[in-house]
Amino acid sequence: MTNETPGRMKTVFLTPGTGSYYCGACMRDNALAKALLRAGHEVSLLPMYLPLQLDEELLSGAKSAPVFFGGINVWLQHQSAVFRHTPGWFDRLLNQPALLRRVARHSHLTSARDHGELTLAMLRVEEGRLRKELDKLVRWLEGERADVLCLSTALQAGMIRELKQRLGVKVICCFQGEDAFLDGLPPAWRDACWRELAARVREADALVAPSEFYAAFMRGRLGPGALAIEVIPNGIELEGYGPPSVKSGPPVIGFLARMIREKGLEVMVAAFVHLRTVLGHPDARLHLAGAATAGDQALIGELQQQLAAAGLAAAVTWSPNLSRAAKAEMLRSLSLFSVPAVYQEAFGLYVVEALASGVPVVQPDAASFREIVARSGSGVLVRPGDPVALAQAWRELLDDPPARQAMAARGRRVAEEFYSVAAMAERFLALLQRMSGGGN
Repeated sequence: MTNETPGRMKTVFLTPGTGSYYCGACMRDNALAKALLRAGHEVSLLPMYLPLQLDEELLSGAKSAPVFFGGINVWLQHQSAVFRHTPGWFDRLLNQPALLRRVARHSHLTSARDHGELTLAMLRVEEGRLRKELDKLVRWLEGERADVLCLSTALQAGMIRELKQRLGVKVICCFQGEDAFLDGLPPAWRDACWRELAARVREADALVAPSEFYAAFMRGRLGPGALAIEVIPNGIELEGYGPPSVKSGPPVIGFLARMIREKGLEVMVAAFVHLRTVLGHPDARLHLAGAATAGDQALIGELQQQLAAAGLAAAVTWSPNLSRAAKAEMLRSLSLFSVPAVYQEAFGLYVVEALASGVPVVQPDAASFREIVARSGSGVLVRPGDPVALAQAWRELLDDPPARQAMAARGRRVAEEFYSVAAMAERFLALLQRMSGGGN
């Protein structure tokens, strides 16, 4: 450990950005870093791959940090040896945030094979093609003099060995839903990446998952052999969320997540059509909000056509890429909230945002949603992927205002006690203390 002040440590977060849409892991790292800073610790936040896209103020000092393993440089260096020897000024030119953001808007055009090759290359980063990028990162980190490096996703685990050997630091590696990405790769790359990941994560000093569900899930996927995984639920800054506004008009059901099939956008629209046309609710409205990239527009267009065909286009509001203030206002306007994700969601920060806003949730009876709803007592679980079951649960809660009011109060209380940034930071600091030998 490099810092000598007792109990005071320096943590550096290596956080992959998205460049073009809000990222839950980025916002978690930024919020946690600011909380550690307030607690008297030294903190840095370094973007990787693409610039960070946040709906809140970035950690002081992070704006001036360069992007490491910039997406353009990584792709070029992986494709051609010529770019593995270009001068620093050329690499910095390709790492300009505006250029990276522009490229990120078209990342959906990259082939699955490209994703597979690059993912495996990052998991074997010391083997050559991306060595120049690793060396640049290490040189920068030498000046940071960190005690702990926190890798935001296990897809960065290929760096653990080199970072520990060359910097003499402790490394925390976080799980954040890597299975969905890895399982979407072509089989040859998928299987190789899973094998490499299983070996690499074991080199970390600590592994962290955001839910009990995902800790158990990844132990199963990364076996055999015992794998100790600390559970630190993600937290949010509560300022600005809730209480719900007084609702005098029609009830509003909300969705706040990336506007993609995996998050259940199709299920959401089908359930709303069923609620209005089959169950006969006279005036419920639907508010769909969240990140939307150029690659998401085709699905959005299809669903808008379905709503128009059902005569419900005017009953639906679409709000892509909201600011934090607009997001909080949207949540306060809701009667119910759902994100019927159709994959194994590692956490679901959007559920906590709804709870903090005093909005009851209706979620799939699966993955991390079970423990969040069980802990909060502020929602209902339904059969996954079933729009009819989702619509029926909505109808029952809309017809029971006292139940919704009780759920709203419980949800806000649990968000404050268990899912706040303060609670997350307290658990993270306890982990740091144990890693430094200051606790059991």
